[in-house]
Amino acid sequence: MTTSLAVYEVRPIAPEVLTELRRRDDAGREPVHSVDERGGSPLRCCLTRALPGAQIALLGYAPLRRWAAETGADPGPYDEVGPVFVHAEAADCPGAEPGPRYPVALHRGDRVLRAYDRRGRILRGVLVEPDDETDPGAPIADEVLSAMFSDPEVALVHVRAVGFGCFQHEVRRA
Repeated sequence: MTTSLAVYEVRPIAPEVLTELRRRDDAGREPVHSVDERGGSPLRCCLTRALPGAQIALLGYAPLRRWAAETGADPGPYDEVGPVFVHAEAADCPGAEPGPRYPVALHRGDRVLRAYDRRGRILRGVLVEPDDETDPGAPIADEVLSAMFSDPEVALVHVRAVGFGCFQHEVRRA
């Protein structure tokens, strides 16, 4: 009998961080509010896509900076702020618990998985390309993440969209 142990944990932006970001983002600006008329915007608060007509906010987020403040790391020049979409109001967000499931809904198109060490320095990046438009790439990403976390130097991984460079979600060792 084999037992499958999760080697990683996918994390949305934490609710307490979202509360701060909905007031003033990590770039020091107020979020930009809009209605996603067609739906589909990738929401980093619940790791799903917005439904048509959803009230969303676009804001600047510094995921490595937030992790570094929590862990005592100093990412130095690797600290960056980028745009992310979230539900505009906490009450509209179903939330997402951290867990071992790769968020297939957010994996449309090519993704780069960046591995960071405990100091906040990039160790490597791996491009994950879906085989075709019907394959979201999640099984490939799962293999890459499992391999990355087999390296004891890897502290966390950020998943980013290749086309726009946007942060998708954070992955930590389970």
